[in-house]
Amino acid sequence: VMKLNPQQAPLYGDSVITVQLTEEEEVEDDVVFYLVFTGSTVQHCTSTRKINPGSLETISPGHDCCETVKVALCASREGHPVLVVAEESFQFVQDEAYDAAQFLATCAGNQQALNFTRFLDRSRPPAADVDFLDEKVALAFRHLKLPAEWNVLGADQSLTENIPRETLMHFAVRLGLLRLTWFLLQQPGGRGALSIHNNEGATPVSLALERGYQKLHRLLTEEEAREPDSWSTLSHTVHSGDYSVKHHRGLDVYMLTAEA
Repeated sequence: VMKLNPQQAPLYGDSVITVQLTEEEEVEDDVVFYLVFTGSTVQHCTSTRKINPGSLETISPGHDCCETVKVALCASREGHPVLVVAEESFQFVQDEAYDAAQFLATCAGNQQALNFTRFLDRSRPPAADVDFLDEKVALAFRHLKLPAEWNVLGADQSLTENIPRETLMHFAVRLGLLRLTWFLLQQPGGRGALSIHNNEGATPVSLALERGYQKLHRLLTEEEAREPDSWSTLSHTVHSGDYSVKHHRGLDVYMLTAEA
């Protein structure tokens, strides 16, 4: 039996999972362990890294739907067949960050919803919470399958830039969400949003200045601004047909995802 901690991960993955081995499974150095996650339509295989003889660490994959999947711990050793040494179940869930990303994506042009986000801002969360929120919502946003016509400014592209309105970019900047701002900048309408004034006459750029967010202001105004450090900048994904391979440099873990 192995113990997975935690026993669930958000749909967008990218969280650390620890695998506790039983004494029988603790092994010599030449054994390599993998975890195989089998969902209803997608399968993932992740490499692991050894923390100590009794425990391993890996990164949870991003999954395509909320469900309970089977996880097999496989051991391989040169010259020997691959063995399944333990099995456990694991759950992929839709968490608050995913809900938030979905909500924000659907209300890109919706003034009532965006004004609601302004109302939320008055009870400004502490910096550590903002950092956590920024990280998770940006990860979740990346994982959403946004429709091809999706735009930071919403569906109604006929609005000219002169109409004062609230945008998703105002929201991200007002809260100081560096990573979400960067993500939005790369999307259709992201750059255009920077020059839109809201009803108080503030643009996302002027908001960043007014709130003293220097790093964020640089991100919006400097041409050679680089992506802010985050969990997702540590990983690199390559897609090929029905397969994708992701390397997480932080833990040096590889992940292969295949459509079953």
